[in-house]
Amino acid sequence: MWSVWRHPRPLGIEGRCIGQCNVQVPARRAKRLARRVQQHARRHGLTQVVYTSPLQRCAAVGRYLRRWGWRHVVDPTLLELSFGAWDGQCWDDISRDDIDQWCQQFASYPPGGGEALQTLLARAAAWRPSQGDGVVIGHAGWML
Repeated sequence: MWSVWRHPRPLGIEGRCIGQCNVQVPARRAKRLARRVQQHARRHGLTQVVYTSPLQRCAAVGRYLRRWGWRHVVDPTLLELSFGAWDGQCWDDISRDDIDQWCQQFASYPPGGGEALQTLLARAAAWRPSQGDGVVIGHAGWML
């Protein structure tokens, strides 16, 4: 059995397009989620292995679990959608025409020259862990 958790809410992202840019998560939030994950894993008899993307908002949780004896595997396959040039920008600063084009071709259009949704979905579908069970700390786009 695999348990998938969304990373803690990062700081300073309000109104911004956030994909693969590396935004910070307060240590307190990362530690709190790590404790919840640890309790869940004990309750359900999961192997103490956690997979995360290399981005801070996921990897910070994995680092806490590693300190507590878990195996932490950083896997770039688990990265959030790349928004290319849009990544980290304020939504208000992105051209309305560009956003409309993305909405019209939602699955196939690479926003900001980044990664199309269908590419992210294929990447997520192809992911295979090296363990039979454990925990993933993921991003909303990848989890969907």
